[in-house]
Formats: sequence, structure tokens, C-alpha cells
Amino acid sequence: MMKKITIVASISVLLLATACKTTAMKMDTEKKKTPQKKEVVYQVFTRLFGNQNTTNKPWGTIEENGVGKFNDFTDKALKEIKDLGVTYVWYTGVPHHALVRDYTSIGISNDDPEVVKGRAGSPYAVKDYYNVNPDLAVNPANRLQEFEALIARTHKAGMKVIIDIVPNHIARKYEGKSNPKGVKDFGADDDVSVEYKRDNNFYYIPNTRFEIPDADKPLNGESNPLIDGKFDEYPAKWTGNGSRLAKPDKNDWYETVKVNYGIRPDGSKDFPELPADFDTKSYQEHFDFWKDKSVPNSWIKFRDIALYWTSKGVDGFRYDMAEMVPYEFWSYMNSAIKVKNPDAFLMAEVYNPNEYRNYIRLGKMDYLYDKVETYDHLKAVIQGKTWPDGLTDIQHRMADIEHHMLKFLDNHDEQRLASPEFAGTPQKGKPLMVVSATISSAPTMIYFGQEVGEAANENAGFGTHSRTSIFDYIGVPNHQRWMNGGKFDGGQLSANEKELRDFYKRLLNFTINSSALMGNFQEIQTANRNITPGYDIAIYAYTRWSDTQILIVVTNFYSLASSNFELRIPTDIIQKWNLKDGTYTITDQLCHQKTTQLRVENGEGKAQISIGPSESFIFQL
Repeated sequence: MMKKITIVASISVLLLATACKTTAMKMDTEKKKTPQKKEVVYQVFTRLFGNQNTTNKPWGTIEENGVGKFNDFTDKALKEIKDLGVTYVWYTGVPHHALVRDYTSIGISNDDPEVVKGRAGSPYAVKDYYNVNPDLAVNPANRLQEFEALIARTHKAGMKVIIDIVPNHIARKYEGKSNPKGVKDFGADDDVSVEYKRDNNFYYIPNTRFEIPDADKPLNGESNPLIDGKFDEYPAKWTGNGSRLAKPDKNDWYETVKVNYGIRPDGSKDFPELPADFDTKSYQEHFDFWKDKSVPNSWIKFRDIALYWTSKGVDGFRYDMAEMVPYEFWSYMNSAIKVKNPDAFLMAEVYNPNEYRNYIRLGKMDYLYDKVETYDHLKAVIQGKTWPDGLTDIQHRMADIEHHMLKFLDNHDEQRLASPEFAGTPQKGKPLMVVSATISSAPTMIYFGQEVGEAANENAGFGTHSRTSIFDYIGVPNHQRWMNGGKFDGGQLSANEKELRDFYKRLLNFTINSSALMGNFQEIQTANRNITPGYDIAIYAYTRWSDTQILIVVTNFYSLASSNFELRIPTDIIQKWNLKDGTYTITDQLCHQKTTQLRVENGEGKAQISIGPSESFIFQL
């Protein structure tokens, strides 16, 4: 007997354009809505997004290479981002950071190129936390108002806003020109005669002058009146990555200074610690705990910075190198943010799996980068260094925190997915994207240009190829073809690039409307790996389900060969799905054109699968 139910099996497809229509997937509007859905974060490097200049001269100036502005995020641009399946936009590089450009006419001091990386500067060397990068404004004097207008446009388009907060370090030449009344600059009240004091904002090297590192020539050797082999910092401060040298190494974060959070130089804590049972407490209970506690001055400063941006409508923050700051501080700040905005989206860089639970449960983080587990494993799989089976162990190890481990394949720190140094082609990246977006209930993040195959082949100057430079004025070629002179319609994209973006659009929109992806996970590798003929070692399969939806995800990471096999669904899963013996039609949800049958016999499921190179389907039963 033929029965029709909804199951989803996902398999990435190399020639998706020929296999299905290039229109966004139509959702089943009759499905029961659940209150919790997948989130999708679109990271955009704000300085680069709207730049239409294609010169791409290494070390080029704004006049030579151009720069994007807040106003480039037009209603049309934001609509297209929203239609991609995005729920949050992370505007990277918004806070005012050190850069090499003259803005003295609006009261901003010039930065010394010898302590600035690149010409455009690192977004993680923040110079003024209460204002935004003047490069990003049409009228730099009104830069804050232009960003506030962008927040409003983003909200109007139906998305929420994330910006960076970099708590571990600030620019060597921090100047709070925009401080609210009563707010003092970092270090204003420090006792600089000692290495450490709890309420000092910095660590010092007393009686010692800072020395410029023996780094590469700033500005590639270009003449600049501030390049003189000196930078006025006395006494010298510890460098952002923790270096205690007055003359940092060129590989140190020499453009920044480390912020003191009450961690003594010997590593001990100089502040109240959370009680033992606080890993189970709510953010309100964490907030109440800190109400009557004396905390280091730097804690107060960064809490006030976060609440300032929250008051302006920012919906969440991405915290740079969060594990370099104690989780007690995060408990203090994040609970204060959540009291003001319970829905705030708080995500962080933490790369030590042994600390994940502390930063989630004690630090009250919503999401951490799933870099060293899922990302690193997927990268190793596509580079032929391992097989996908290890993904199951990762899911099991993180089962209790899987919702908090944000998935990504591309961001400003990592090699581009499509680059030769990673997947090699956008098509080979497709199966990775399907797994990344469907294996857990955690949010998915993509980096602008990823959806059109950007490979970052440019040599920008300070930044080099494979990573889109965050230090230079540069163009992003594939993304610029999608921009199409400000029309944001993909008019200059190749057929393959258009197909790729459509693939991302269908996949992401499916994920944010799928109840099963917020439900259960169970692998079916074990049931197929050793007993199923034709089940190649590059295949990976798993199931996802909720009360209203069942999904089967099957992925072929191999880019050169097809595979044909009879996929088995073990009896324990069939029982959980309450399926009786019989034949069920399953339909791919990415294309709505691929169907096959799931036969249940004696309580075991079997489905004939024919999967092409780098192919993915999402079948619904």
C-alpha cells in the first residue's frame, strides 16, 4: 500500500541547476508551527559589502580601491539578504577602530601606521567604543546617525542586528571622543607605577618605554609623517595576545593592548567567583548575584558599552576571543544584557572544547563557534584527510550543548570555502553546507560572498589570498557581480554562480522553517557502513525528526563519482517514527523533483538511493 508522509532526506547535488527549478523552495504552510526555529546569521564585512570598485591594487587607498558605506545597505539589498533565508545580520567592523586616514577635521586623531595592521586597519583594534568607523559613513561627522539608520532599515526588513564587542583588547591608541557624560577613558585612572592592580584597565611594564616591533614595513614602505620608528607609550602595556614584552614580536597583536579583568599576573582571580551550583541558574539569578558585588573597573566599562549599543537597537553581539576573558565577567555582563533584552543573541569565539560548558552555563553565552569540532572535521573530510563518520562522535560528545554550537564554513578569520586552500570549488562545498546547516539545532552562519562562490584570490596588501582581507581597502569580485552596480539582483553572475546562490537560498529557507531540525538527531552510518553494498566511505547519513516532521539526510562528499545503494533505516528509528510496514513516498525538499520509496519490512526501512558527486537531497516522507 502506498502511503504519503513527510520525511526529509538531504543530499547535496553538483548539478542542482539541471535537477530542479532555480526558484526558492515553496514551504509546506500547513505544517504545525513551533515556537523555536533555526536562526541564520549573515556575516557581512561592512567596509567591503557595498564597494563597487574593482581596481584591487595591493595596499590601495580609498581613492584607488574604494570602500563600502552604511548607505549601501539599501532596502533592496536588505530584502535580498532576508530572502536568502537570513534572520540576523552581523555587521562586522562597525565600532570605530584604528586606521590610516586623516579625519582630524572632525576631531579624530591620526593613528600611527606602525601600530596599525594594513591601511584600513583591524576591526579588532577598537579606538572608540561609543562611535563607529568614519570610513563607513557618507558624512563621517554624522557616522553614528548613519549607522542608527541602518539598524532601523535592517529591522524594517525583518532581520535583527549583531555587532562586535572585543573585550580582551583595545587599540594601542584608544581615544574615547564620544564617551557619554561621566564615562572615563580606559586607563584614565590607572596606577601606571605597578604591573597590576585590580581596577587598572591595563597591565603595565613599569619604567619601560614601548618599542615598535621589527615587523614588515608599514604601508608597504610608503612615506608617512608618523612613520619614525617610535610610538609614544610610557610605560609600555602588555600586548593584546598577552605578550609581556615592551617590544612585541611582529606576530604578536602589537596593534592592541590587553585589558585587565582582575586576573593577576600569576593567573589567580581577584574578584568574587560564582557559587558551585550556578551552572544551572538563570540569567536573572546571575544578575542578582552580581548586584552587591565589587567587580574590576573593566567589567563595568564593557557592561556599559554593551548596554549603550543595546539601547540603540542592536539585538546581539559577537564576542571576539571570549575565552581570553574569565567566564565570571561574562556572567556579569551577559546577565545584564539579558535583563534589558531577554532575546539578545550572544555568540562568542571559544576554541577550547574543555571550556565550552563553562562559557555557556556559567558565562551565559547563547552560542559558541563550533570550529575545532564540526568545522575542522568537515574541512578535513573535503580535503581527503579523513572520512565523515567522525561527525557522529562529535554530535554525541556535544549532545547536551549541541544547540549552542553555532555552525559555519566561512568567516573573516578562515580560508574561504571555495578557495583552493579549502574545498577548491563552490560545488565541492555544497555537501559540507548541507551537513553544517542540518546536523544540529544550532544557528547556521554564512559569510557574505560565500553564497556566490567567493574564493578570495586577491592579494590585498597586508592581507593575502584565500581570506578576504579585513585589513585593506579591497573589492570582493563574486559579491560585486551579485551587487551589479547597486541593483543587488545578481545581474553579472555566471550561470553557475546564480545556481549556487539559489542552492543556498533554498537550503537556508528550508532550515528556518523546519521543525525537525530543532528536534532529534540519530545517525544511520553504523547501520549502513559495513553491510550496505555501494555505500561509499564518502557517504554520510543521519535522521532528524520532530512530532510533525521526519528527515533523512544523506550526503556524498566525493566529487568525482556517483554511488548507488539501498539505504537502511534501523528498526529502533522506525519504531520511534511509528511507521508500520508498507511503502512510503519520500520527496526531496530542495528541488521537489526527486522522489523515491521508503519500504518498511519487518520493522526495518530501506530506500534505493542514487546519489551523484557532491550531491545532496532533502527528502520528506
